[in-house]
Amino acid sequence: MEIRRIGIIANIRKEKAPELIIRLKEWAKGRGVEVVLEREIAKRMAEPGGVDREDIGSRVDMIVAFGGDGTLLMAARSVRKFNVPILGINLGAFGYLTVFNLNEMIDALEMIYRGDYRTEKRMMLDVEVHSGDRTIEDGSVLNDVVINRGNLSRMVDLEVIVDDRYLTTYKADGLIVSTPTGSTAYSLSAGGPIVFPMLHSIIINPICPHTLTNRPVMLPENAGIRVVLWSKGMGATATLDGQLSYDLRSGDSIVIRKSKYVTNLVTSPRRDYLQILRSKLGWGGSPTGGKRQ
Repeated sequence: MEIRRIGIIANIRKEKAPELIIRLKEWAKGRGVEVVLEREIAKRMAEPGGVDREDIGSRVDMIVAFGGDGTLLMAARSVRKFNVPILGINLGAFGYLTVFNLNEMIDALEMIYRGDYRTEKRMMLDVEVHSGDRTIEDGSVLNDVVINRGNLSRMVDLEVIVDDRYLTTYKADGLIVSTPTGSTAYSLSAGGPIVFPMLHSIIINPICPHTLTNRPVMLPENAGIRVVLWSKGMGATATLDGQLSYDLRSGDSIVIRKSKYVTNLVTSPRRDYLQILRSKLGWGGSPTGGKRQ
């Protein structure tokens, strides 16, 4: 696909972000590529125009996300309806999602401009928050949905129903429902498995369960999940991708299913998923360099 318009979503609070956006615009000008700024970025940089984040995906052929994995998660939710590829540029060390470093930005842009690039389709989840018969919130996630007890001292009871069949009621500090992409996020810290992104599945992982036999469960991608909160007092909190939070009360429920939308991530030709895992998790190198004796 020819890239003629690039949209920019950035964590503008990062010190280097404005400088990098200017560099990208200079590169684009020399190649006849139009750059479209998200409205808040344009405002911060005192530039005219700008497009709302939820609309920018309809105006461009590709999104460049400057920041960390959190910025890319925000971008993924914002442009999910438009199926545009996302290039993640990490403003620190490379992340699980933003795998291109600062010194790789221009090379990556040149590669994309030539059409010499690949993308990975990452599964997303649709989430609905219900109170009684009303749907009070809905959205999508690339990483996970987390239900936790917040500042409560007591554990919460979370009834889990899969495809209209009762699974169990977790008595725990909370519950994580994750995509394979999100398996290396909060779910990993809670003892969940690492799941390769191409293995479409849904992970249910309790947080500090009262019963030690409550272990993580992997479900097929087409499973429909309903989680009902049964809790006295103030209830709990549901958080989407660690960024959007909703208060829950006893009897409220969350419905989670595979989304029809996907996130298209531009992949790095320099490192694959195994290399990213080794780097981020600090795994040691093989004494044989990965070669069989």
